[in-house]
Amino acid sequence: MINEKLSDKEKLAQLRHSAAHLLAHAVSELYPKTKLTIGPATEEGFFYDFLPEQNFKEEDLPLLEARMHEISKRNLPLIHKQVPKAEARKLYKDNQFKLELIDKIPDDTVGIATQGEFNDLCRGGHVETTGMIQHFKLLTISGAYWRADRSGQTLQRITGTACWTDKDLAAYLKRREELEMYDHRRLGKQLDLFSFHDEGVGFPFFHPKGKSVVNTMVDWMRKLRAENGYYEVSTPTMLNEKLWHQSGHWAFYKDNMYFSVIDETTYALKPMNCPGSFLIYKTRPHSYRELPLRFGEFGHVHRHELSGALHGLIRVRAFTQDDVHIYCTPDQIESQVVMIIEMIKKTYTKFGFESFQFAVSTKPEKAMGSDELWEKATNALKKTIENANVTYVIQEGEGAFYGPKIDVNIQDSMGRNWQCGTIQVDFFQPENFDLTYVAASGAKERPVVIHSAVFGSLERFFAIVLEHHKGALPFWLAPVQATVLTITDAQKEYGQKLVDKLKEQGIRVIMDESSDPISGKIKSAQMEKIPWMLVVGNKEAEANTITLRYLNGKQEFGLTLDGLIKKAQEA
Repeated sequence: MINEKLSDKEKLAQLRHSAAHLLAHAVSELYPKTKLTIGPATEEGFFYDFLPEQNFKEEDLPLLEARMHEISKRNLPLIHKQVPKAEARKLYKDNQFKLELIDKIPDDTVGIATQGEFNDLCRGGHVETTGMIQHFKLLTISGAYWRADRSGQTLQRITGTACWTDKDLAAYLKRREELEMYDHRRLGKQLDLFSFHDEGVGFPFFHPKGKSVVNTMVDWMRKLRAENGYYEVSTPTMLNEKLWHQSGHWAFYKDNMYFSVIDETTYALKPMNCPGSFLIYKTRPHSYRELPLRFGEFGHVHRHELSGALHGLIRVRAFTQDDVHIYCTPDQIESQVVMIIEMIKKTYTKFGFESFQFAVSTKPEKAMGSDELWEKATNALKKTIENANVTYVIQEGEGAFYGPKIDVNIQDSMGRNWQCGTIQVDFFQPENFDLTYVAASGAKERPVVIHSAVFGSLERFFAIVLEHHKGALPFWLAPVQATVLTITDAQKEYGQKLVDKLKEQGIRVIMDESSDPISGKIKSAQMEKIPWMLVVGNKEAEANTITLRYLNGKQEFGLTLDGLIKKAQEA
């Protein structure tokens, strides 16, 4: 039974969890030899993982949906009860997945959810009857691993969603269509920005236009860092295994790291940039007069993500972090964090995001260092963010293994929230690496390290920005900012002069050399989502002017070249 004290979000989660049971019930009736595993609710709906006798196909989804509706109409009560483990083991004697789950439950009893003759292992939280589950849709079939362990049994995952009303379901499906239409993977192919290949699964290939966007992002961040007193560094991609033991990454990232043996010594591709920065800091003594010392790096890192978790540029196996490591004294923490917050706000606004929220993430279950240092670091972050007049929420247990952090979430034009920027206060790695500075007293003291990133991952941020703008990147960021469209070949000489002058001013411009009519050239530019179309006919060529046509169809007539350049510089 749904508890009326629950929030709307919690009630919806119970409905979706119940829908997962309904799917499993339908599968057990239509394909009785299928082994059931787990089926939780998710932010978008639900999924259930199965080991079928024969793999499910897309055409099976309508059959399963129909059976789910049939079971729904039976209006079976959903009953949850605790039973002894021995009884549960008998119930699932032929299902190794359920038996493993039962063994891992510490109590003497386990929960069983029953609807009619169907039973499922469950902790509870359901609607009252199957009749309450009416508005649902099965969406996809994909691969999965048992317990998300790539060395474990491969399974099939059926994903779906459920809502309280048909109107809510229709709205969700419409929004999903929009998301698919503007999926960055689809836009990346359409706009010739990047690609993925079987020869390097999870490793993105940037095409010239895509690399132009990445370079523009880097140029923006370099300029912003220079304005705030950063020094750029670069550290090796591969470093000795011993370094990762010292930093603690070995204990927390070992299973996601890539290794190579060179001269009988094991090296690892770096999953993080931090240890390399620490080694640079240690190359010479430092005085308190130098602090804060700010090192910035565009570091290429590698992490062995599960193949089933890979998702375009959002989740890859190699990506570039706009990492910063600030070495400072404890009383400098506040000023440095406030500076980073301002950099984050300025950057997200520049890239077109109007809504972003801050959260303080506290000590995770697996962490290094004492509780006292964690409390000290967490309180320092809370005090700083409060003094910066920024509202925030607490995210319990979401900190990095070496320190608490401020996470920054941005909301895109389709209402989705993305965690991007981060600021971490670290008292622990200075101990691990024996980092010191000479204080005013002449004694050696430990600096505090502030880790931060604004983009987080350049690749992931690129994907978010691309979807946020639905492929129509703003003028300053677009790989091709303008295209010259001549009405006839007679204007090509004038058009080429425009191209040459605009290129001299650093504007990324091309000329459509095709023999298409002007309507075809405009359509082609619109498909490529080029922000400015510079239309020139006889009238423009004779008057040395340009007609500027924007992507949205708006036009400005009689612009001079100087006026166009000024407009471009202000865009």
